[in-house]
Amino acid sequence: MINISPYLSFDGNCEEALNFYQSCFGGDTFLMRFQDGPMKDQFPESQQSLIMHGEMKNENFTIMATDMQGPAGHQPGNDMSNILTFDDESLLRKCFALLSAGGTVLEPVGQQFWGDIFGELRDKYGKKWKMLLPLNQPNS
Repeated sequence: MINISPYLSFDGNCEEALNFYQSCFGGDTFLMRFQDGPMKDQFPESQQSLIMHGEMKNENFTIMATDMQGPAGHQPGNDMSNILTFDDESLLRKCFALLSAGGTVLEPVGQQFWGDIFGELRDKYGKKWKMLLPLNQPNS
């Protein structure tokens, strides 16, 4: 099984946006701040309370989001990718290989510090894809 969700990037207002989406669609919100993650020392004090990863889930869909920016900073128009959630690692790896052909691997598929299998790529059309096999479920 594969599920698809948007992954949105914000410029410091991720928490506000997810709370707004929750007020529109219902459901629950999960927030992990930079200060709570293993990379906290890589970010200045002014960014510690920003959202490293957030989710707004209801019974029908999930919106994932972050305040984390790439080297170029926040760029409206390039601040969204798709995240595919898998229940089978071999299918994740197959889809990753197929989608990355002619594109750029941004993060090779592998186990991450939070415990899940994850990889990220930009396909040959310039679209970003994140692929996830959840092994650990966050507390909501």
